[in-house]
Amino acid sequence: MKNWETNQDFRDTLHVKACPINRCNPEKCNGSIMQPPNMMRDPRDPKPSMDSIKELAKDFINQYFTSMKRNDSEAHSSRLAEVLASISSTGTYELTKNELIFGAKTAWRNAPRCVGRIQWNKLHVFDCRKVTSTREMFDAICVHLKYATNKGNIRSCITFFPPRNDVKTEFRVWNSQLIRYACYRQEDGSLVGDPANLELTELCMRLGWKGKGGRFDLLPLLLQANGEDPELYELPANLVLEVKLRHPEQDWLEQMNLKWYAVPAVSNILLDIGGVEFPAVPFNGWFMGTEIGRDLVDTSRYNMILPMAEAMGLNTKKTSSLWKDKAILELNLAILHSFQSDNVTIMDHHVATESFMKHFANEVKLRGGCPGDWVWLVPPVSGSATPVFHQEILNYTLNPSCLYQPDPWQYYKWKDTVMVKRKNKLHFKELAKSVMVTSRMMKKAMANRIKTTILYATETGKSYAYSLILQEIFNHAFDAKVVAMDQYDICNLEYESMLLVVTSTFGNGDPPENGEVQTMLRLFYDVNNQPNMAASAKNYINILNYRKPRKRGVLRRRFQSQLDVSRDFDSVSQGLLANVKFAVFGLGSRAYPHFCAFAHAVDTLLGELEGERVKEIGEGDEMCGQEECFRNWAQQVFKAACDTFCLQEEVNLEDANASLKSTKFDKSNFRVTVSDVQVEPNYVETLSKMHRKKLSPCRLIRRKNLQSEKSGRSTILIQLEKKNSDVLNFQPGDHLGIYPRNDPALVKALISKIRDATDDSTVVRLEVQDEKKTFIGNFKYWDADTRLPSCTLTMAFSRFLDITTPPTPQLLKLFSECNVNEEQSTALRILGQGESEYEDWKFSNNPNLVEVLNEFPSTQVDASLLLKQLPLLQARYYSISSSPDVYPGEIHCTVSVVTYHTRGGDGPLHHGVCSSYLNSITDEEEVPCFVRMAPTFHLPTKEDAPCILVGPGTGIAPFRSFWQHRISQIQKGDRTMALLFGCRNPQQDHLYKDEVETAMKQGAISHAYTAFSREEGKPKQYVQDVIMNDISEFVFDLIHTRNGHFYVCGDVTMAAEVHRTLKDVLCINGGMTPEQVEEYITAMKSEDRYHEDIFGVTLRTYEVNRSLRLKGKEKKLSMK
Repeated sequence: MKNWETNQDFRDTLHVKACPINRCNPEKCNGSIMQPPNMMRDPRDPKPSMDSIKELAKDFINQYFTSMKRNDSEAHSSRLAEVLASISSTGTYELTKNELIFGAKTAWRNAPRCVGRIQWNKLHVFDCRKVTSTREMFDAICVHLKYATNKGNIRSCITFFPPRNDVKTEFRVWNSQLIRYACYRQEDGSLVGDPANLELTELCMRLGWKGKGGRFDLLPLLLQANGEDPELYELPANLVLEVKLRHPEQDWLEQMNLKWYAVPAVSNILLDIGGVEFPAVPFNGWFMGTEIGRDLVDTSRYNMILPMAEAMGLNTKKTSSLWKDKAILELNLAILHSFQSDNVTIMDHHVATESFMKHFANEVKLRGGCPGDWVWLVPPVSGSATPVFHQEILNYTLNPSCLYQPDPWQYYKWKDTVMVKRKNKLHFKELAKSVMVTSRMMKKAMANRIKTTILYATETGKSYAYSLILQEIFNHAFDAKVVAMDQYDICNLEYESMLLVVTSTFGNGDPPENGEVQTMLRLFYDVNNQPNMAASAKNYINILNYRKPRKRGVLRRRFQSQLDVSRDFDSVSQGLLANVKFAVFGLGSRAYPHFCAFAHAVDTLLGELEGERVKEIGEGDEMCGQEECFRNWAQQVFKAACDTFCLQEEVNLEDANASLKSTKFDKSNFRVTVSDVQVEPNYVETLSKMHRKKLSPCRLIRRKNLQSEKSGRSTILIQLEKKNSDVLNFQPGDHLGIYPRNDPALVKALISKIRDATDDSTVVRLEVQDEKKTFIGNFKYWDADTRLPSCTLTMAFSRFLDITTPPTPQLLKLFSECNVNEEQSTALRILGQGESEYEDWKFSNNPNLVEVLNEFPSTQVDASLLLKQLPLLQARYYSISSSPDVYPGEIHCTVSVVTYHTRGGDGPLHHGVCSSYLNSITDEEEVPCFVRMAPTFHLPTKEDAPCILVGPGTGIAPFRSFWQHRISQIQKGDRTMALLFGCRNPQQDHLYKDEVETAMKQGAISHAYTAFSREEGKPKQYVQDVIMNDISEFVFDLIHTRNGHFYVCGDVTMAAEVHRTLKDVLCINGGMTPEQVEEYITAMKSEDRYHEDIFGVTLRTYEVNRSLRLKGKEKKLSMK
């Protein structure tokens, strides 16, 4: 196929997949026929054979799974077998929701006569296949029009009514378009209105409708359901947006009182999706100006060309004056001007054809071709001035397809023949009463259709809690569901209407455990065809460093009042998520250098895939105002979503926002009873089920204090036996996740404060009251709550529930209702608001649950409240400190035993939950463990790649596994692995000193440097000082000249200082500018040569917390 303007050739190979029916032959061409046989489906014709339906179904299912890159998968084979079996038994099959969406978009993509197909992937689908009456059809059409109109910012959408099984039971919209103007035959034979609708107008009048006799009277809808006689429904005026036509410079057109409707919703086409026919599928895009111009000037339509020419003062006596051309041109100019002035979407024929050519080139590249009907694609005005005029195009039909069908009155056999012959005024009046759609009906209709998926990724459970709150507010107008990110099928992503993501960030900008590469990162490399974890990790780093996501959707809304005819029509391609609206909220701590980094990465990715942001990303800092930030963001994103889906008039925002502060615990519906079986569960197996993780029990082999007795602090080496468990297979650099046990003394103190506590040996179970509906009535019954197993209170508070984290505002609000005296109840309610009072109280006291109950001693708390409302006890992570090659069957951790006083040193003594647990376990106790992969912190794949390891304090932990691995892999040749370790005093806390010396003798470590910050008689020296002052040239040579790897492990403050120091080293030794240094370090991260393993603030001292909190407050104030 040649383009005669550019002299460029295209090759079409897609046509070999076309449907075989084509009536053209060597003797004649049917290219100009309006309804060619290959695009016509008449229900009076014989039904397709079962074999042909199977062939179409098989091809469609193959297309669907290929589009998701899951062809030849087990799901593909299973679904195809299911479809073919259904056709064999019933003659047809039912499309899934996702198949329906894919089929609708592909049918538009395949439509050879549509010039606006570049928008095919932005089509919104309303699935109304379950309607049973014309009333339900009418409600759905009202929803369609309201969504599509969108106050003039027209959106493409399609509504599916039930498919055709038999012509006698079919659903049809008898109107050719949802919005059409009537036509009245006068006594003298002349016509007033749009002659294209004369037949339908007269039919409506026979059924009792009385028009006003004007040129632009809206026709009622004539709807048919389940093969019954059609019924009339008049569209509410507020659902039909019309534009009065006027010329930008002359007043002659305004005086003619012409107007046109904004939404071209075609309703008489048939969609064939894999052999399933849908005869009632109203569909709309937006107008091209010449379409309206033709409707007004064609002699078979309004025939306004002569009156317009005369009003313009043109010479209509001879055709050579080109009066017709002038009139048509000025009319088209006026149409564009009118729509743009009213902020209603429209496009001119030049933009439309240019966008089609980009779509055409893209389709040839992606699919090997693009079907097109040249006769229809070339606009009726200035055809040769548009690029499509010069392009050779093949015209063929692909399935899924958009087809023509005869008007239903041509073949329909009326059930009520009397009704056809007389004007049934009473019948129409009854229908007229049901015309106005109430707000309640609209709200219900929208809520039943718009699904909202809330994905969460969490380490501590807070993202999940916030997701439930978000679900609560969104259920006021949407059908919202909450799904863990690792439980979500990523193939459903492109079919979502509204997607909300709530995620925390782990460590150095890493995704939480259930937001790992298996889910969002998998999408990163699926999109870029990167088939392995390492590649996805690199791509993630690139996105992580891209901190300013595109604001395409936001900019589009911001300038919607200045819509340009070229807005968004010239996109070369449509992204995977072009039809998905989304918003992201990130939880994090400014104690980390990459605050909310994973949330930003997800937000950027969704934007890069052309998803539309309904709200900018929200951030919640655990150091300051996280609750308040989340509530404000949730209110804003809910309002924005309601505006996007045209629900703002049907939703009470005050009621919805109130749900953010409400508590949903009714103590009368929960109770704790003695279990029938007095046997406690295996806590390792129970934790595995609760957290959906494969856990393996480990036992203590040895525990050794690595610090001297003089240090006053404790760092321990924990050696665990892993019993050759495959669950605990790991590589050096990975993390060990451990589910700890709460302090027994703290558990005992808590149980003593519970009003209805049982003794230590009694196994109890939490029960919830449910209601069952039966044919004889409803009755309530008690059933076991699935959150926790039957166990003793001691086990529940020791193993399963978090009792050390400060209670949430919601829990404090519940405490205020537990028979508390008035003074303490008021104080608890104030804290329960989650505002600044709560933040200050939490920061000052950092209280555990027992301390809260001590502060408010009149609180009479029930066991059921705590068992249901307390968050689950989460795993703690430690860098693995051993190599499986050196210690097979074992797994080691280096643990700093955490103890600190709250309130700046004046408060009660707190113990780290997991470090204290590991410091007290015996060799008889099973430790629930699992491995968390850290692919960005592994040793280089090339064994001889030079490395420098920077790890002060317990930051040395993963590097012990590194040098052990190198010892086991020792070969001849020069290898550089330099270790830089820092501690306070060489005599007190120089961890693994002897092992490092041994590793140096064996050649595993080439260089060892130390920094001591508390060495007597010497100035303080930190690892960054050694880098800058002692080994600057060595570091530069290693990472720049020799392309070595740079590893940092430790707390955030140290990591930030080392990062700044490394930039100084590159500036000084490499002569780089600050900008070049930033680019170089970013490149190192992208190339997987800069590795950080950051574990944040471990000892939550008053000074550190105060500094970070003040920074958080400053940031919060700056954002207001």
